[in-house]
Amino acid sequence: MGVGRFVYTPILPGMLRDAPLSAREAGLIAAANFAGYLIGALAAASGAARAARPLVLIAALAVSAATTAAMAAVDGAAAFALVRFVSGLASAFAFVGATAITLEALARRGRLELQAVHYAGVGCGVAVSALLVTATQAAGGGWRAQWLVCAIASALAAAVVASLAPRDPPPPARAEAAAARKPGFWAICVAYGLFGFGYVVTATFLVTIVREAGGQGEALVWLVVGVTAAPSILVWSRLAGRVGLGAAFALSCLAEAAGVAASVLWHGLAGALVAAALLGATFMGITALGLAVARRTGGGEARRVVAVMTASFGLGQIVGPVVAGALREATGSYLSASLAAAAALLVAAVLGRISDRG
Repeated sequence: MGVGRFVYTPILPGMLRDAPLSAREAGLIAAANFAGYLIGALAAASGAARAARPLVLIAALAVSAATTAAMAAVDGAAAFALVRFVSGLASAFAFVGATAITLEALARRGRLELQAVHYAGVGCGVAVSALLVTATQAAGGGWRAQWLVCAIASALAAAVVASLAPRDPPPPARAEAAAARKPGFWAICVAYGLFGFGYVVTATFLVTIVREAGGQGEALVWLVVGVTAAPSILVWSRLAGRVGLGAAFALSCLAEAAGVAASVLWHGLAGALVAAALLGATFMGITALGLAVARRTGGGEARRVVAVMTASFGLGQIVGPVVAGALREATGSYLSASLAAAAALLVAAVLGRISDRG
């Protein structure tokens, strides 16, 4: 998932220049990927038992690798968008399936504290993709070669998963007793959608922002995102245990808002690195904390709660790159889009803080 879903970001500057693509088209391609992820996540959540079958997981990983390779073989914004849409579907089924298999195995062994290792995989994938793109660029490879190299790495990783995956799917989850839905549930739903809008502008265009500003260290910036994302779930989980879920959610949104603003207000490599570190250190943590608050306040079955939250997040995530691309073409920079994203995160912080009290 760290490669299949996020490698578009470090490769995008080369595509903008050489494909070529406009900023508006780049935003629409990103939105297509997130639309695929939204539909896939809802479909996978509604059939979690099927999504958790090892063969489904392996197939999803194979499709993810294949669509990564396909980006090197097609031309035009419409074709890129279609491929990224299918890639989003595959990423969602892979993430839901792998999470179900892993967490069930950890629960059976009484080692749920190790779930942070599972979620660290996304950050590791981001870091690996940064290294692969950098190495390919250094060898003289263009954006097509970068997609192919990352596809090969994804295929090799999928083969490793296929050799390690259990033969039997996890047992079906037990039905949960219905509980009253608290008022704070809708606050966290809106906050989660605002988070989707707020993080995705920087997550999609950060490397492009660095290049357009004439800065150096594009690869280092994306590597920092992955390195800081890897341990973030563990850090935020421990903080939530001290200050509470709602407070931790609010703090993580505030930290991410600072990073999003830094990406356009603090020029130079230092500002880009701060933005990268704050983005990586928060986006997985906010995801986990938001879902935890929703499960506490939502009542009913966890699957339905997750579906509602995923829909809210997905809508924000789809709108974000479209708005950012349009504003970039209208204003000539990502300043207004990034500041709007930071403002959305500030509102999310306020809603997240009050949601756990309702």
